[in-house]
Amino acid sequence: MTEFAPLIDIEVEHDDWTDALPEVSAVVTGAIEATFAHLGAKEQLDLVVLLTDDAEMKALNKEFRQKNAPTNVLSFPAPDMMHPHLGDIAFGFETCLREAKEQKKTLRDHVAHLSVHGALHLLGYDHINDPEAEEMEDLERKILQGLGIADPYLNNE
Repeated sequence: MTEFAPLIDIEVEHDDWTDALPEVSAVVTGAIEATFAHLGAKEQLDLVVLLTDDAEMKALNKEFRQKNAPTNVLSFPAPDMMHPHLGDIAFGFETCLREAKEQKKTLRDHVAHLSVHGALHLLGYDHINDPEAEEMEDLERKILQGLGIADPYLNNE
C-alpha cells in the first residue's frame, strides 16, 4: 500500500478465529496497512497482533485496565525506547463474534473496523472526550470507506 507499510506479526492463539474467518490475517493486515497509508506513514514501524479468546482478553483487561470483563480489542502502545516497535493489539474472539451478530455486520467487516481502531490507538489517537472521539471516528469512517466497508457507527448511535 505504502512504502512504509507496517511490519505486522499476527499470532493466532485461538483457532476459532481461522475457523470462523479463514482470511482473518489478511483482513487485519489490510486494515492496518490502510490506516498507515491514509495517515501517510513516514517510517517503517512494526506491531504485533494477538488473536485470542475472551478468557485471555478478560485477564488482560483486568491487569491493564482494572476491568474484570472481556472486551473486543485492546491496544498496548510500546514505550518510546522500543521504537520502531509501535505496540501490540489483542482481539477477543467471542466478543467480536457476538458484537458482529448483534450489530448485523459480517465478522470480516467488524474485525477490519477494530483493526483500524486499534492501530489508531497505537498511533496516539483516543476517544476519551467528545472532540477526540469525533476525530477518531471520522478517521475510521474514511479509512473503512476506502476498504469498501460501511460506516461502523451508523447503527450504533
